Amino acid sequence: MGVTKTEAFSVSQNSTAAYMKALAHPARIAIIEFLLDEDRCICSDLVDVLPLAQATVSQHLSELKKAGLIKGSISGTSVCYCLDQTAWKKCISVIEALAERVKKVTRCC
Repeated sequence: MGVTKTEAFSVSQNSTAAYMKALAHPARIAIIEFLLDEDRCICSDLVDVLPLAQATVSQHLSELKKAGLIKGSISGTSVCYCLDQTAWKKCISVIEALAERVKKVTRCC
């Protein structure tokens, strides 16, 4: 979807789509699971456990960070990543609200 087309949708719809897009790749799910297990990590830690090149891991981290789901802090020459708890609470709330609406659907085509 082109950037200009996103303006035709609500803020809520755009934020939901941003979260879903960030989570729509198995490598990013693996990164989230790693962060859940380790609490925080450095990119090189992920390169050691994922079957991806360092540049690819960095790109996936960048997408998660752009969506606000993770944050990073500089530690020497490395960036240490962790989950952004505030963003995750919002993400979970958005997904739960959508799921609740789906549960209420009683009709089908």
